[in-house]
Amino acid sequence: MALWMMRCGRRGQYEAKFLGDRRVYLTWGRLPRSLAELDSKEQVRAVLEEVYPESPRGKISNHTGQVWSFLRRMDRGDWVVVPSKLKPAVHVGEIAGECQYDESAESQFRHSRPVKWIAQDVPRSNFPKDILSSFGVLMTICRIGQHDAEARVRAMAAQGWKPAGAGVANLREAEFDESESDLELDLEELIRDQIARHVIAQYKGHGMAQLVDAILRAHGYTTHVSPPGSDKGVDILAARGDLGFDSPRLCVQVKSGDSPLDRPTLDQLIGTMQNFQAQHGLLVSWGGFRSSVDKEEASQFFRVRLWDRDDLIGQLLDCYDRLDAEVRAELPLKRVWMLSRAELGEGSDSGEE
Repeated sequence: MALWMMRCGRRGQYEAKFLGDRRVYLTWGRLPRSLAELDSKEQVRAVLEEVYPESPRGKISNHTGQVWSFLRRMDRGDWVVVPSKLKPAVHVGEIAGECQYDESAESQFRHSRPVKWIAQDVPRSNFPKDILSSFGVLMTICRIGQHDAEARVRAMAAQGWKPAGAGVANLREAEFDESESDLELDLEELIRDQIARHVIAQYKGHGMAQLVDAILRAHGYTTHVSPPGSDKGVDILAARGDLGFDSPRLCVQVKSGDSPLDRPTLDQLIGTMQNFQAQHGLLVSWGGFRSSVDKEEASQFFRVRLWDRDDLIGQLLDCYDRLDAEVRAELPLKRVWMLSRAELGEGSDSGEE
């Protein structure tokens, strides 16, 4: 058996379709016909050269390997991980059949494989850092063969997807050595994971509310933080103005756990907003949110904001220079500039449309 990584669009735009259809798709557009009957990589290469005549030879070779893997190398029973671009989570499934072709579908959805989803929305922070590094490869389809990843991910499933280092047997974290692979990595994603590990180590529990409080103060809010313990449904009260008497007035609930939050927590925050006569609410969940909460995001758009791990880190980076010196000392970050591959014309992580 093997472990595969697949991406569902550069921006995660196909994620809902992957999950809802219980399929993974070969999201290369412009493919003129079924490739499922091709007998060799050379035949796949010939098709890609015909469809993408503007692509350099190296890129064609890279994409040929990915497409061939989807067509022939994946087997029934293999596991596939789909890192989300929409939330700090990973979806895990089992390949349930051969490649199928639907001529009536949109071009990027014509080739597919059925999948049995084993787990959805597993927090990224639950995975050991070397496996997360493997998930950061800049490819759409890739076999994850390093660090005994397949066996360790299956062991995580058997243990209920507990975080690495939380007493889970047989999940010893291997040292990640970039020299072991010539595959290019998504450095932005890897760096964000590194920052996330440091943040949760420093601010687990009530400390997370203190970090959110520091971010709100950096954005110009006057705040009140509830002490540890019973908080009556609110961790932070915040409002504009030097004395905190101006609008908008916020009720903030902060959860630092690894599990995604469900609908009752959102409902509780909305009720608390009424009790405190707050105009708006902010729900912060390090472990993200279940679909029952995601479905309410649009209907609550003018009342409530939802921050998951990536949103919180994004806010942290946005106001880092305005944070208290004590917080910056606990989170020593340095801005690094690098050239964007897309702007250099070297392509992205796939041949997707």
